[in-house]
Amino acid sequence: MAEKFDHLEEHLEKFVENIRQLGIIVSDFQPSSQAGLNQKLNFIVTGLQDIDKCRQQLHDITVPLEVFEYIDQGRNPQLYTKECLERALARNEQVKGKIDTMKEPSGRA
Repeated sequence: MAEKFDHLEEHLEKFVENIRQLGIIVSDFQPSSQAGLNQKLNFIVTGLQDIDKCRQQLHDITVPLEVFEYIDQGRNPQLYTKECLERALARNEQVKGKIDTMKEPSGRA
């Protein structure tokens, strides 16, 4: 499973780098750089195709909407996982406390 994500991550990193380089070419465009611009555009199209191929391997993966909200807020999406685990741990402690209370003999409360 991790290999699928590694493959996607590799393609995304290449794609982002090509976009960055395209921005540099476009911001200082000279007619002599047309061939480089065309090449970069072709790399971007190929990169999108590679990313789309990865999508087919990851069709069964679901991402909670809250993760995207974290990203939109500029927060690290790994914090979502951490906070979910912390909430689950706290809830587990609450339930454990209730169970322990229910197990106590009736005269000790």
